[in-house]
Amino acid sequence: MNSFAVFLRGINVGGINIKMGDLKAALASCPFTGVKTLLASGNVVLQSELDAAQVKETFEKCLRDTFGYDAWVVVLPAGRLAELVDVCPYPADDKTTHSYVTLASDTAMLDELFDAGAALGEPGNGGVEQVRLGPEATAWLAPAGGTLDSPFSKLSSKARYKVSTTTRNLRTLIKVRDAAAAL
Repeated sequence: MNSFAVFLRGINVGGINIKMGDLKAALASCPFTGVKTLLASGNVVLQSELDAAQVKETFEKCLRDTFGYDAWVVVLPAGRLAELVDVCPYPADDKTTHSYVTLASDTAMLDELFDAGAALGEPGNGGVEQVRLGPEATAWLAPAGGTLDSPFSKLSSKARYKVSTTTRNLRTLIKVRDAAAAL
Protein backbone atom coordinates (compact mmCIF):
# COMPACT_ATOMS: atom_id res chain seq x y z
CA MET A 1 0.00 0.00 0.00
CA ASN A 2 1.40 3.39 -1.06
CA SER A 3 0.72 6.69 0.73
CA PHE A 4 -0.05 9.83 -1.25
CA ALA A 5 -0.79 13.50 -0.77
CA VAL A 6 -3.38 14.93 -3.15
CA PHE A 7 -3.73 18.68 -3.68
CA LEU A 8 -6.91 19.95 -5.31
CA ARG A 9 -6.74 23.07 -7.44
CA GLY A 10 -9.26 25.88 -7.08
CA ILE A 11 -11.85 24.57 -4.67
CA ASN A 12 -13.68 26.69 -2.11
CA VAL A 13 -12.77 29.76 -4.17
CA GLY A 14 -14.36 31.13 -7.32
CA GLY A 15 -17.70 29.38 -6.86
CA ILE A 16 -16.48 25.78 -6.61
CA ASN A 17 -17.45 24.86 -3.06
CA ILE A 18 -16.92 21.34 -1.79
CA LYS A 19 -17.39 20.34 1.82
CA MET A 20 -14.62 18.08 2.98
CA GLY A 21 -17.16 15.56 4.32
CA ASP A 22 -18.78 15.38 0.88
CA LEU A 23 -15.37 14.94 -0.73
CA LYS A 24 -14.47 12.12 1.61
CA ALA A 25 -17.83 10.43 0.96
CA ALA A 26 -17.33 10.69 -2.82
CA LEU A 27 -13.88 9.12 -2.56
CA ALA A 28 -15.28 6.11 -0.68
CA SER A 29 -16.13 4.48 -4.01
CA CYS A 30 -12.52 4.78 -5.23
CA PRO A 31 -9.72 2.29 -4.63
CA PHE A 32 -8.35 4.40 -1.74
CA THR A 33 -8.05 3.68 1.96
CA GLY A 34 -7.25 5.84 4.97
CA VAL A 35 -8.65 8.93 3.23
CA LYS A 36 -8.21 12.02 5.38
CA THR A 37 -8.97 15.61 4.40
CA LEU A 38 -6.97 18.47 5.88
CA LEU A 39 -8.11 22.07 6.07
CA ALA A 40 -10.79 23.35 3.72
CA SER A 41 -8.50 24.16 0.83
CA GLY A 42 -8.39 20.72 -0.77
CA ASN A 43 -5.64 18.69 0.83
CA VAL A 44 -6.08 14.93 1.08
CA VAL A 45 -3.89 12.08 2.23
CA LEU A 46 -4.71 8.51 1.33
CA GLN A 47 -3.34 5.08 0.62
CA SER A 48 -3.77 3.05 -2.54
CA GLU A 49 -2.34 0.14 -4.48
CA LEU A 50 -2.41 2.44 -7.54
CA ASP A 51 0.59 4.47 -8.66
CA ALA A 52 0.60 8.28 -8.54
CA ALA A 53 -0.60 8.70 -12.14
CA GLN A 54 -3.49 6.29 -11.56
CA VAL A 55 -4.43 8.04 -8.30
CA LYS A 56 -4.51 11.36 -10.19
CA GLU A 57 -6.70 9.96 -12.98
CA THR A 58 -9.10 8.23 -10.57
CA PHE A 59 -9.33 11.20 -8.21
CA GLU A 60 -10.02 13.72 -11.00
CA LYS A 61 -12.69 11.47 -12.53
CA CYS A 62 -14.39 11.13 -9.16
CA LEU A 63 -14.42 14.91 -8.68
CA ARG A 64 -15.75 15.54 -12.19
CA ASP A 65 -18.46 12.89 -11.92
CA THR A 66 -19.55 13.78 -8.38
CA PHE A 67 -19.22 17.56 -8.28
CA GLY A 68 -19.58 18.44 -11.97
CA TYR A 69 -16.59 20.67 -12.51
CA ASP A 70 -13.38 20.50 -14.50
CA ALA A 71 -11.22 19.13 -11.69
CA TRP A 72 -7.43 19.05 -11.55
CA VAL A 73 -5.19 17.67 -8.82
CA VAL A 74 -1.49 17.26 -8.12
CA VAL A 75 -0.54 13.92 -6.54
CA LEU A 76 2.72 13.28 -4.73
CA PRO A 77 3.93 10.13 -3.04
CA ALA A 78 4.13 10.86 0.69
CA GLY A 79 7.88 10.28 0.76
CA ARG A 80 8.44 12.75 -2.04
CA LEU A 81 6.37 15.40 -0.28
CA ALA A 82 8.53 14.92 2.82
CA GLU A 83 11.68 15.38 0.73
CA LEU A 84 10.35 18.61 -0.80
CA VAL A 85 9.43 20.03 2.61
CA ASP A 86 12.87 19.10 3.96
CA VAL A 87 14.79 20.84 1.14
CA CYS A 88 12.76 24.06 1.21
CA PRO A 89 15.22 26.77 2.27
CA TYR A 90 12.55 29.18 3.49
CA PRO A 91 11.11 29.38 7.01
CA ALA A 92 7.66 28.00 7.76
CA ASP A 93 6.99 30.85 10.17
CA ASP A 94 8.31 34.36 9.66
CA LYS A 95 6.70 37.68 10.58
CA THR A 96 7.74 39.47 7.38
CA THR A 97 7.35 36.84 4.68
CA HIS A 98 5.25 33.81 3.86
CA SER A 99 6.81 30.74 2.28
CA TYR A 100 4.88 29.08 -0.54
CA VAL A 101 5.43 26.01 -2.66
CA THR A 102 3.92 25.67 -6.11
CA LEU A 103 3.40 22.02 -6.99
CA ALA A 104 2.97 20.77 -10.53
CA SER A 105 1.93 17.68 -12.43
CA ASP A 106 3.59 19.05 -15.59
CA THR A 107 7.29 19.88 -15.36
CA ALA A 108 7.25 21.97 -18.55
CA MET A 109 4.52 24.25 -17.16
CA LEU A 110 6.43 24.65 -13.91
CA ASP A 111 9.57 25.48 -15.93
CA GLU A 112 7.59 28.15 -17.76
CA LEU A 113 6.17 29.58 -14.54
CA PHE A 114 9.59 29.61 -12.89
CA ASP A 115 11.12 31.44 -15.86
CA ALA A 116 8.23 33.92 -15.92
CA GLY A 117 8.80 34.55 -12.21
CA ALA A 118 12.48 35.18 -12.84
CA ALA A 119 11.55 37.64 -15.60
CA LEU A 120 9.60 39.75 -13.09
CA GLY A 121 12.92 41.11 -11.85
CA GLU A 122 14.79 41.13 -8.59
CA PRO A 123 13.00 40.71 -5.27
CA GLY A 124 12.11 44.17 -4.00
CA ASN A 125 11.73 45.49 -7.57
CA GLY A 126 8.56 43.58 -8.41
CA GLY A 127 10.29 40.23 -8.62
CA VAL A 128 10.07 37.17 -6.47
CA GLU A 129 12.62 35.20 -4.50
CA GLN A 130 12.16 31.63 -5.70
CA VAL A 131 14.06 28.37 -5.78
CA ARG A 132 13.39 25.15 -7.62
CA LEU A 133 12.97 22.24 -5.20
CA GLY A 134 12.63 19.57 -7.87
CA PRO A 135 10.89 18.85 -11.17
CA GLU A 136 7.50 19.11 -9.46
CA ALA A 137 7.99 22.00 -7.03
CA THR A 138 9.10 25.60 -6.71
CA ALA A 139 9.34 27.49 -3.42
CA TRP A 140 8.87 31.24 -3.27
CA LEU A 141 8.47 34.07 -0.80
CA ALA A 142 5.73 36.68 -0.56
CA PRO A 143 5.56 39.65 1.77
CA ALA A 144 3.34 39.08 4.82
CA GLY A 145 -0.06 40.61 4.18
CA GLY A 146 0.57 41.01 0.47
CA THR A 147 0.52 37.51 -0.97
CA LEU A 148 -2.47 37.91 -3.27
CA ASP A 149 -1.18 41.25 -4.51
CA SER A 150 2.32 39.98 -5.24
CA PRO A 151 3.25 39.90 -8.94
CA PHE A 152 4.16 36.22 -8.75
CA SER A 153 0.89 35.28 -7.09
CA LYS A 154 -1.02 37.04 -9.86
CA LEU A 155 1.15 35.33 -12.47
CA SER A 156 0.72 31.85 -10.99
CA SER A 157 -3.07 32.24 -10.75
CA LYS A 158 -3.48 32.66 -14.51
CA ALA A 159 -5.79 30.17 -16.19
CA ARG A 160 -2.86 28.81 -18.20
CA TYR A 161 -1.44 27.15 -15.08
CA LYS A 162 -4.62 25.83 -13.47
CA VAL A 163 -4.55 22.42 -15.14
CA SER A 164 -1.13 21.52 -13.80
CA THR A 165 -0.19 23.65 -10.77
CA THR A 166 -1.42 24.50 -7.30
CA THR A 167 0.16 26.48 -4.49
CA ARG A 168 0.24 25.86 -0.74
CA ASN A 169 1.99 27.65 2.06
CA LEU A 170 4.81 25.73 3.67
CA ARG A 171 2.93 25.38 6.99
CA THR A 172 0.14 23.54 5.15
CA LEU A 173 2.61 21.22 3.44
CA ILE A 174 4.15 20.36 6.81
CA LYS A 175 0.68 19.41 8.13
CA VAL A 176 -0.03 17.31 5.03
CA ARG A 177 3.39 15.65 5.25
CA ASP A 178 2.79 14.74 8.90
CA ALA A 179 -0.72 13.41 8.17
CA ALA A 180 0.58 11.27 5.30
CA ALA A 181 3.35 9.89 7.49
CA ALA A 182 0.75 8.88 10.08
CA LEU A 183 -1.25 6.73 7.63
